Amino acid sequence: MPVLDIRKNDTVKVISGRDRGKQGKVLRVFPAERRVLVERVMMVKRHTRPNPNRQVKGGIAEHEAPIAIANVMLVCPQCGPVRVGHQRGDKGGLRVCHKCQRTFE
Repeated sequence: MPVLDIRKNDTVKVISGRDRGKQGKVLRVFPAERRVLVERVMMVKRHTRPNPNRQVKGGIAEHEAPIAIANVMLVCPQCGPVRVGHQRGDKGGLRVCHKCQRTFE
């Protein structure tokens, strides 16, 4: 599995695609496909059939779809969207903001 700079619960900004400019929290990361699921970004509609056994109402449900990891940038609380650097730390590698050298947890 490839190592990625973006992790679950990070705040990211979409830099290209139909949702360019939107910002949201990462809900899930798919490292093998190099995709991330971002809150309220890349919303798609799914037509669902009612299923009384599972208490599912029919209709059109909206949910997030995964977006390519190359289309998002990590957001630093001080600088805004930034590239991510790496630094050796006590507990292993740390992700670092390229502009202000702040570490991401």
